[in-house]
Amino acid sequence: MQESSSSPGAARAYAAARTIAPTVHAYFARRLAQARGQGQEDLASLPAEGDIEAVIDAAFWASLRREEGYIPKISLAYLSPEETVHPLLFERALALAAGALARVAPAVERPGIHLGVWRNGDGLSVWGAVRAIPKYCFVLEVAAPGLLVVKHHSGEEAGKYVNVTVLEGDEIKVVDEQAAGAAECPALVTSLLGFHSAASWAHSVNVLVQLAVSMRAHGRGGCLLVVPAGSETWRESIVSLAYAVSPPFAELTQLSQETTHGARSIVLQEELARTIEWIAGLTAVDGAVAINDRHEVLGFGAKIARRRGFAQVEQVKLTEPIQRAAAVLVHPEELGGTRHLSAVQFVHDQRDAVALVASQDGRFTIFEWSPCESMVHGHRVETLLL
Repeated sequence: MQESSSSPGAARAYAAARTIAPTVHAYFARRLAQARGQGQEDLASLPAEGDIEAVIDAAFWASLRREEGYIPKISLAYLSPEETVHPLLFERALALAAGALARVAPAVERPGIHLGVWRNGDGLSVWGAVRAIPKYCFVLEVAAPGLLVVKHHSGEEAGKYVNVTVLEGDEIKVVDEQAAGAAECPALVTSLLGFHSAASWAHSVNVLVQLAVSMRAHGRGGCLLVVPAGSETWRESIVSLAYAVSPPFAELTQLSQETTHGARSIVLQEELARTIEWIAGLTAVDGAVAINDRHEVLGFGAKIARRRGFAQVEQVKLTEPIQRAAAVLVHPEELGGTRHLSAVQFVHDQRDAVALVASQDGRFTIFEWSPCESMVHGHRVETLLL
């Protein structure tokens, strides 16, 4: 494929951009109208369908370029300089084109920094860089070559974004807003979806969300077992625990409680983030990490085996919170390697536990026991973690 210039008469455009633009426009129009109806202020501007298409098109072609051997990682936000604070303004705006985006990408690739895009005269241009964006601001993030994520800031918690659509090559995945209301949707998936109130985000489940993001980010794959506090039954499914922790490591527990109960200083938030990164790093070691539902680390390097008296798992229900994605019944072997098989068996045998499994290829699945279906339910959520 050759690069599009994102302008009328371009030789070839990214077809998915035109396909998804009306859906994205309708989503942001609806969310902004709801927010205005609730009396909310400091809301973002609504981009036109054509502007959404142009931003997606330019970002896609930029994602396929290499700048001095590096893959561009860019976040584009649709807003004017007047809609933010402390913007970094370019003396001369950049063209919204793949080449310009790829060249400037190294300067803005760190998390939380966006290139500002706005209509200037007859077309769109990149006017500078920004860290603060208004609520429901259209954001397009280049996650990998050909992999784009449409998202917006929730406006309710620092760093919390809601993924709207994921485009990977010709594949389009629109996140299902209604999935959070499904009876079988666990609190963790509901928080990842982020469409509802901030209550679930402020809840302690937020810690698991951040652990999931960090587990996926290290790229080595891993398994995190969340077991009930005060119970030792989970050990009946563990053959060995290479690195048992005694007493349980409780720093994450203490920090999460402090941030939940109002002490939200920058220093405290940074310390919480570092601790989460540390614990998520333990999942890169062979074997599973075990923590309890108070977020105390019990050990890592755990080897899982079928619990005595329990049958081998034969079927798992697998769903993904994507529009028109049907639930399927699969054999555990179809989910992945040993890590997935052991996690499924663990949840089957320890029905009050939850397992979070990251694959080296970026897939991420949350396994829980479904009482109404009497089987393990796997929730594919990598789309929500990008």
